[in-house]
Amino acid sequence: MDDQTRIELEAAAFRRLQDHLMEKRTDVQNIDLMNLAGFCRNCLSRWYQEAANERGLEMDKEEAREIFYGMPYSEWKDQHQTEATDDKREVFDTAFAENVGKID
Repeated sequence: MDDQTRIELEAAAFRRLQDHLMEKRTDVQNIDLMNLAGFCRNCLSRWYQEAANERGLEMDKEEAREIFYGMPYSEWKDQHQTEATDDKREVFDTAFAENVGKID
């Protein structure tokens, strides 16, 4: 497989994952994704931002989130996010520290 085909396939898989998380499984909470998989929608938007920045494109966290979520993050939270239990928050603190870094 040539590099261009690989890149196109990877991009298609990413778009499918994004669509799945944003359109088909809005019921799955970010905290559940982080606790189970070690990443969430915010991680994906951060990785998108980092890739843009590495290529010299100015993009901040909120811009990347709006691109990934298809709306301002605050709107997404209002429409889809539910309150996390204390148990989920405790697991999240560990998962976040292990996968992203220390929580300040």
